[in-house]
Amino acid sequence: MLQIQTIRDKKEEIIQALTKRNLDASPLVNGVLDLDEKRRATQTQLDNTLAESNKLSKEIGHLYKSGKAQEANELKAKTSALKEDSKVLSEQLANATEELQTLLYQIPNTPHDLVPAGSSEEDNEEVFQEGTIPVLAEGALPHWELAKKYDLIDFELGVKITGAGFPVYKGKGARLQRALISYFLDKNTDAGYTEMQVPHLVNEASGYGTGQLPDKEGQMYHVTEDNLYLIPTAEVPVTNLFRDEILAESDFPKRYTAYTPCFRREAGSYGAHVRGLNRLHQFDKVEIVRVEHPSKSYEALDGMVEHVKNILRDLQLPYRILRLCGGDLGFTSALTYDFEVFSTAQDRWLEISSVSNFETYQANRLKLRFKDENGKSQFAHTLNGSALALPRVLAGILENYQTPDGIKIPDVLVPYCGFEVID
Repeated sequence: MLQIQTIRDKKEEIIQALTKRNLDASPLVNGVLDLDEKRRATQTQLDNTLAESNKLSKEIGHLYKSGKAQEANELKAKTSALKEDSKVLSEQLANATEELQTLLYQIPNTPHDLVPAGSSEEDNEEVFQEGTIPVLAEGALPHWELAKKYDLIDFELGVKITGAGFPVYKGKGARLQRALISYFLDKNTDAGYTEMQVPHLVNEASGYGTGQLPDKEGQMYHVTEDNLYLIPTAEVPVTNLFRDEILAESDFPKRYTAYTPCFRREAGSYGAHVRGLNRLHQFDKVEIVRVEHPSKSYEALDGMVEHVKNILRDLQLPYRILRLCGGDLGFTSALTYDFEVFSTAQDRWLEISSVSNFETYQANRLKLRFKDENGKSQFAHTLNGSALALPRVLAGILENYQTPDGIKIPDVLVPYCGFEVID
């Protein structure tokens, strides 16, 4: 959430920056400023009314003590009127504050200067590519056919138990999935991230804190009776560890990693681009989250990008990195890099990680602050990234490592899964 003071000070800059998102933010920004003026005026009026009421109350006390009951009773009538006024003003203030908050939630984060203009994923900017795309033998199969051939994943059984988008991993498929989770976590902890186990359900405040609410409520599974949400990513519970916290400068950086299942009610569609593991409602992911001093956050973002690069180098998967354009940028992000692995059998790129800097946008919602060297409270910067999302990584391994004699296992994973080939 953008800070009101920043909107006041940099109104035109913010409106101009949000044009990168193909958004005319003038009505929202002007609406925020108008509501803020109304809120501040109401607050001033309420403060003055309460001050006058308190002053009269003291005078009434002195009058009673002085034996001037009649004068005291006359003033009591005035205080009663002031109390009614203050009640009305308090309600007006609460309404204005709620309206202001609702409007602020509708303004996305301002894109960083590096974010290219554009309206869709077609306008994303490729900034890096590495790895050799393998040449597969004739008759190479996409991962959903490989999964069936080698009895690794049963998509139909998942439909029977739950519905489409909830696969069942079997045998070596389940072991490979577990191997990837363990490898990712070890890689992250070796890089200085503290491993956490966090709840898979979060409350409404947590959803608002990281920006899933009110923007993405339609994509989240909602347990209505308890008003809890199944997490779409470990980013939500891990970042909310710091909600309403005040850190010291010496606390930075905060680095955490967590494995969780993730749940997303994405719109259904058909075709090869959503078959198999390409799009799921439940999937596993290992996340990295950082809380940083504002002066260090972009250095941290670059470090996170390098970290994910190293994981993909270990797996020896061909990949590329895209800098997302304004039209494809997430609502809360200031700058995002997407990693995509090349699926040789599908002949296309598959997104497997997003690494983002949210600057102060989430921290303002979370009230996540730190005391600077002058003892003044400042908002921290938050960052997160997938390291990594498993379904498409697994799809890439199955497809790119397939041979006529079976599917080889990347060398780095062999100690984790205990076998070298699926045959």
